[in-house]
Formats: sequence, structure tokens, C-alpha cells
Amino acid sequence: MSKKPSSQVPEVSAAVSDNDVLMDENKRKEVFESKTDDSNKKFSEEFIKVLLSCKGISKSVRTMDILRLTYICKKIFESQGRLIEIDGPVRICGDLHAQFPDLIRLFAQGGFPPASNYMFLGDYVDRGAYNLEVLLLCLCYKARYPNNFIMLRGNHEMAHTNEKYGFREELCTRKGEFALTIYAEITKMMDVMPIVGLIGGRILCMHGGLSKGFKTLDDLRNLRCPFNLEEECLENDLMWSDPGNVKGWQANTRGASVMFGEDVVHEYCKMLDIDLIVRGHQVVQDGFELFANKKLVTVFSAPHYMGSFTNSAAMCKVSAGLEISFEVLIPEDIKIQERKPAAEATAAEPTEN
Repeated sequence: MSKKPSSQVPEVSAAVSDNDVLMDENKRKEVFESKTDDSNKKFSEEFIKVLLSCKGISKSVRTMDILRLTYICKKIFESQGRLIEIDGPVRICGDLHAQFPDLIRLFAQGGFPPASNYMFLGDYVDRGAYNLEVLLLCLCYKARYPNNFIMLRGNHEMAHTNEKYGFREELCTRKGEFALTIYAEITKMMDVMPIVGLIGGRILCMHGGLSKGFKTLDDLRNLRCPFNLEEECLENDLMWSDPGNVKGWQANTRGASVMFGEDVVHEYCKMLDIDLIVRGHQVVQDGFELFANKKLVTVFSAPHYMGSFTNSAAMCKVSAGLEISFEVLIPEDIKIQERKPAAEATAAEPTEN
């Protein structure tokens, strides 16, 4: 049963109160559906201000606000399809892993939305200490700027992963009796997130990598939603596979999906008529790492990952003319460097993340 159920959902307030939570999903849907687009935009703007004030989720964010934001973004994800097609300019960011201060540093360098367009490659949660802050801020920007802030799904946006590596535990610790309700609704939203992005028709983006399961861009436009998380399938490959120093396809050393070699990258770029593949999913020391004669790049955006790695973070800048450069965030003193693609590196070593 809910506590003092109300048909009204106030805008975000700094004085948090959870005495209006509607536990009945149908009643919540009725309330959220009554909100206009303008009301949802204003709601998102106020929510952003609260999150950027850094006063703490527990003190400043109501459960109904989280549920409303989740509902708004679920509808947006459903409407945008599995393959998101956009033009440059855009900044591509890799894994964030609940490192909220570093997300703020990325925005400080690249420009807070809507000053810059962004595409995130997934893995917003797990491993780090600020799961809610990272996820909610990204969702707020998605809700406010749905066509300029693109969020792809990573392997940690899957319930059987994030229930083990920190996200679910943090929700239970911070949101108490409402944690499982929030977790269930966020899981439903994550199930309909897009999996692949295409920039200017030439740059293909995903969290993991390639798969034997597709041969055309239309195959990616027709990805299943939802799908069986435990199944060996195209959708899981796109979130789990890795490039490697192999020929063709081999079993993945991380125990999930496959590894693919440089020959596969060149084959797929020719077959799909694309110039570059951008993916995340692996820690790389310099924040980005080139592979297959610069036809694939791994981008990782969580510096000093888990507090134990010494890696930098990077953003891949794509210009309106689809020119590529990289902005690198160095963890020691948070300096920013801009680099043009130079010498090619080897494939990233698989690192569980």
C-alpha cells in the first residue's frame, strides 16, 4: 500500500518527502500521462538544477520524481528505436561507471547540454559510488534534450549484471522501502534503450562490438526489444563482444559473447559502407585506443577506474564534417589534452567492467 496516495506530483523540491508515493503502477501511469510535454521539460530542468547542486540524492530527490523521470525516458527510448541515427557535431563518451565527479568534469570540458551534443555508449552504473547521480543526471538531459543527448545501452544496463556489481545494492541502501519499485521501473526502462548509434551514416557506435548476427544496417534497425538477456544473440553481442588479436571470430576470454579480429573489422566496414566503429566496454590506458588501422576505436570515460587503475578518460569529438579528434582527461591532475588520431595501438586487453 502507498503512503497517503495523491493524484498530484509536485515539481522537484529540495525538501524531500516520500509521503505521496503511488505503489500502484497503473495509478502512477495515469498521473504521469496527465503531464504535458512542457511540464515534463520544466520538471527535467528543475531536476538538473537539484542534481548539479550536489546536495545529496537522499535529501533532495523524491521517489516519485525518480519514477516520473524513468517513465518519461522509457517513452522516449521506445519512440526512438534500437538504432539511433544522428549527424555531427557530437561528443562520444564511453563507460562512466557511477563516477559522478568525473561526469561533471567531462561536461565542464565538453560543454553542458545543450551547448554540446552527446552520445554515451552505456555502462552508466555499477563499480563506482554514485550510481543514482550519474544515471539520473543523464536521464534528465535525455528527457530535456531527447534528440541531442543520446544514451545507448551497455552490458551493465542489464538486470542480471547490475544486480551484482553495485547498482541494486546502492538503491536498496539509499531508497529503503521504495528501492525495489524504483529498480523494477528502471529495469523496464533499460530494456528498451537503443543499442546502436550511427553518426552521419559513416560512424557506427555501440557499447561492445560486432556480431555474426548482422550483415546490414537494417538488421540493426530491426533489433528485438525486449530480448532474452541470457541468450547468445545479436543484441547481447553488441553489448558484450570485444576486438582482439585473433583471426576471424573466437570465444571471448571474458566468458561472454565473442572476440573478433582486425580482418572482421575491415570486412564489416566495407560491407556496411562505414568509416569507423566506436565502442566502449574495456578499460584503455589513454582513454581511447585505436585498432584495425584506425577503423575501430575503444573509448573509456571513467578515469582512475575503480580507484585502482591509472587510466585516463576520453571523449571522441566528431565534427559536423565527421572529422575525429579526442579530448583526454588525465586523472592525476585532471588536465585536458586534445589529440588527433596518431599511432595505432593494439587491441585492448579484456577487463571486466
